[in-house]
Amino acid sequence: MSGAALGLEIVFVFFLALFLLHRYGDFKKQHRLVIIATLLAWYLCFLIVFILPLDVSTTIYNRCKLAVNSSPAESNGSYVSLAPSKQKCFKPWSYIPNGIMPVFWRVVYWTSQFLTWILLPFMQSYARSGGFSITGKIKTALIENAIYYGTYLLIFGAFLIYVAVNPNFNLQWNQLQTIGIAAANTWGLFLLVLLLGYGLVEIPRSHWNGAKRGYLLMKTYFKAAKLMTEKADAEENLEDIMEEVRKVSESIKYNHPLRKCVDTILKKCPTEYQERMGRNMDDYEDFDERQNSYPTEKSLVKLHKQVIYSVQRHRRTQVQWQILLEQAFYLEDVAKNETSATRQFVHTFHSQEPENKIIQYFYTPTVEWYWECLLRPWFYRVLAVVLATFSVIVVWSECTFFSTNPVLSLFAVFIQLAEKTYNYIYIEMACFLTIFFLSICVYSTVFRIRVFNYYYLASHHQTDAYSLLFSGMLFCRLTPPLCLNFLGLTHMDATISHKKTQPTAYTSIMGSMKVLSFIADGFYIYYPMLVVILCIATYFSLGTRCLNLLGFQQFMGDNEMTSDLIDEGKELIRREKRKRQRQEEGENRRREWKERYGNRDDSTRNRVVNTDQKESSFSETNANRPLSKYTRSNGRTERDRIELLQDAEPLDFNADSINDDPLESDSGRLKREIKKNLAYLDMTFLESGEDNWTSFSGWYLY
Repeated sequence: MSGAALGLEIVFVFFLALFLLHRYGDFKKQHRLVIIATLLAWYLCFLIVFILPLDVSTTIYNRCKLAVNSSPAESNGSYVSLAPSKQKCFKPWSYIPNGIMPVFWRVVYWTSQFLTWILLPFMQSYARSGGFSITGKIKTALIENAIYYGTYLLIFGAFLIYVAVNPNFNLQWNQLQTIGIAAANTWGLFLLVLLLGYGLVEIPRSHWNGAKRGYLLMKTYFKAAKLMTEKADAEENLEDIMEEVRKVSESIKYNHPLRKCVDTILKKCPTEYQERMGRNMDDYEDFDERQNSYPTEKSLVKLHKQVIYSVQRHRRTQVQWQILLEQAFYLEDVAKNETSATRQFVHTFHSQEPENKIIQYFYTPTVEWYWECLLRPWFYRVLAVVLATFSVIVVWSECTFFSTNPVLSLFAVFIQLAEKTYNYIYIEMACFLTIFFLSICVYSTVFRIRVFNYYYLASHHQTDAYSLLFSGMLFCRLTPPLCLNFLGLTHMDATISHKKTQPTAYTSIMGSMKVLSFIADGFYIYYPMLVVILCIATYFSLGTRCLNLLGFQQFMGDNEMTSDLIDEGKELIRREKRKRQRQEEGENRRREWKERYGNRDDSTRNRVVNTDQKESSFSETNANRPLSKYTRSNGRTERDRIELLQDAEPLDFNADSINDDPLESDSGRLKREIKKNLAYLDMTFLESGEDNWTSFSGWYLY
């Protein structure tokens, strides 16, 4: 089993990252480089979280071997023994041979840092650029990132000059490397505590509120009202941008040098707009002979960027609106079925997507009723209590992990108790659950937050390239300090435990933080205590109230604006529900009509085909007569046209008005009106599908 656990987790984490990226990104429409870069960033960050427990168990085993091979009074090199020499060490099932983990962590860490600080910011600007060539996009990305990269170079250069001038500092390359790592981890820890304080409270609370049907339904109505406003704004913005594109497309003709740029813009437009704009583009105009003002390439680049953004936003709001409608309909069905006496779940609308037969076999309407109306609320409540307990343990440990005698951090107590018995499975499970919960609190906040329309992770393949790359940057900057914080909570970091024990391979890659004592002994220890204040602020929804005061509508139960938006959303959902019901009723009528009159229509169609064949043969016979005045080669249509020409009367150009039609007598007008009304009634009965249509149609034909 040596190294097998590492290989299995590497494969599993890859497919996990691929699954999540497929849920949020669009592999078909987005650039391959964006997909690859985002997948690599997510994969490396998730890999650190899953592999770190294996590193901890392997380190504990190595400490045991070190303690057994050395005498109690000796200190083997710089490490002291922590176990009696007579104790036998048992190799963990997930043991990783020496030399693999340091190389693995070095590759993973420095690759993620290269992505987050150099490559991904450049690709963000490249993806948002409206340039029409690779060179133009690279130029735009370099200009936009000049200030970003220049700031870091300026700070790093000033630091190097200070070290070179000051004789008290004698820093080597390893120490400079440690300073760079400490700077990156400090920035990440600053953001980590903010996101962690929000997630520790919001995740248990969201699951507790998930057990409240009325709460979820009201919040869905609120989201519907806000999403409809955003959807209308996106449609209006798209119309304005498409109008600008139409003007540019009409002004720049086919022989213009910038016509290729216009064609590139048109390809990014929706299909209906492309067809509408391509109707009047058949002319050829020599632009050199006319003194017209044409758009510049710079303005076309800006327009191209606006088209990409507006089309993506419009598509995202359309998909999110359909998803929100399905969610609202389902919650309303749950509210109706709670009082069902048959205890079978009845849906108002059938699912538009085909369901799996295996799921249909096991997840019957009775099972669905028991789960949705009876078991699911209690399951969410129990889960919320468990998550709240974990949150309390995390907050307590964050405030007390610096205390080594006595050990107050609960996570450190659990790990040390398991270390005494060398229960590696328990150690790995405890480490995995701890770091997994911390990661969920942080990563879920990254998936939930929204920075206006610049950063927003939307599921169902609706996330744009900029947001995907930005999320990869955040993950790469948050994961290393998150893991260091976890090692501090469990006292596996020698900087926290103040013991000369063998460090984990991950800590050895980070280097000794003693180079910057004010960070190692100050910021890393006392700043995480700020999570208590952030948890209190999140519990009382201070951030939500501040955003609401600034004009950003947030869901608050005791707010008048929230009540108005809930009522508006409820009316929108009711309107869409009636529309969906009318559509299904129409489909049902058409289905019944086909089932009831399908055979009769087939026989009628056969009679019409036979009649047309007879008329066509008769017309071919008459076509061979040289003295025939008229031909019947086109069947009944041509014959009717000839009869109309024969019955035509001369026009009276002295009529008083247009309504005085000399071709139409009173009796003829009356006959045509009667036929028109009868035909309308005939079609009405046809759509209704009632039985008396046959008798009415027969009377009409008679």
